[in-house]
Amino acid sequence: MTALPGTPLANTPLPNTPLADWVHLTNDIPDGGLKCERAATASEGEAIAAALRLLTLADVRAAYRVERLAGGGYRLHGRVTSSLQQACVVSLEPIDAQLDEPFDVEFWVASAHGDAQGEASVLDGPDIEVLERGEIAAGRIVFETLSAALNPYPRKPGAEMTWRDEAAATPSKASPFASLSKLKDKL
Repeated sequence: MTALPGTPLANTPLPNTPLADWVHLTNDIPDGGLKCERAATASEGEAIAAALRLLTLADVRAAYRVERLAGGGYRLHGRVTSSLQQACVVSLEPIDAQLDEPFDVEFWVASAHGDAQGEASVLDGPDIEVLERGEIAAGRIVFETLSAALNPYPRKPGAEMTWRDEAAATPSKASPFASLSKLKDKL
């Protein structure tokens, strides 16, 4: 089930979500901010690979910072890196990829920042999330960043789809209605 941003389910990590325990409580964030470097465990890497349907996933690392913002918000920004293999959409052969993606997300209590989406364009600045239960869901953001960075149609160089329409390959002198008349005879 997919929830719309700003709804209570949108920011709730589900128990089976990879990296769901990478959460920081806002009460634990010092005034100067919190700097973190985390690496996914082998079981977390397997869970991410299964969720994203990857052949392999190795060395998932995130380096990020959580900072307090004026007005009661929090900013989570950093980078996620990983080595992975996806299946070619044509040949199903493994394709190696290296990801190094930035992320920049602000967390606001809905009442403190309007509807948490504001009137500004979605392209103007960082993503905005609703801050619920005083939790900064760093793991969810890392997982979503990895997911969004994947090539949706990985294709090995030189892999070509060879498909031939047999019906179009054999020229027919019969009219298109000849096929319909054959069906009529069967009925």
